[in-house]
Amino acid sequence: MKNIRRWGAIAALYEGIAYIIGMLFFLLLLDYTGITDPVTKIALFIENQTIIYVLNLIIYVFFGVFMVILSLALFDRLKEGSQMLVQIATAFGLIWAAIVIASGMVFNLGMDTVIGLYAQNTEQAGTVWLAIESVADGIGGGNEIVGGIWILLISIAALQVKKFPKALNIIGLIVGISGILSTIPPLGEVAGMIFGMIQIIWFIWLGIHELSDKS
Repeated sequence: MKNIRRWGAIAALYEGIAYIIGMLFFLLLLDYTGITDPVTKIALFIENQTIIYVLNLIIYVFFGVFMVILSLALFDRLKEGSQMLVQIATAFGLIWAAIVIASGMVFNLGMDTVIGLYAQNTEQAGTVWLAIESVADGIGGGNEIVGGIWILLISIAALQVKKFPKALNIIGLIVGISGILSTIPPLGEVAGMIFGMIQIIWFIWLGIHELSDKS
């Protein structure tokens, strides 16, 4: 049981660090998200393929892998007090892990495909990339509803069984609600930003708490 809890703590810390790495990358190194012309974007991919590939492994694929660990660790931690609620939450956590992994792999494999096509037919490569990017965003990047539901349910369960600091659980409620609101077009951008920023605090605080708390 202690090993599960320790691995869950490590997973939570990784999730928070992955968010920070992603934000620093887009803020300080290379922000390709605002480029609307697909041909220009593919040319940027060609110049930076390795670093973008590694970034997507960190913030999508590995993020999803550690999400599986964290979901199961939190299930084990909270199941005695609110089993049905935690079971539902765990299902959403595992679904979130799956779609995040799938989104990252679609992006990386799609990037490799259009880079190979670029030299043969630039315009066709751009058209193909628009389709690939839409699929990747639709799977895991377009909104945060699944992750929002998971964190919301986990926070409600933790409040019910009085696990974790109350302030941490309240932060979780805010994160969860903002993730759900990110599906509403007028609120999507702001809610998504709140979800991402505050979620860093939630993940890192949760990880530190689980490593230090001996109860």
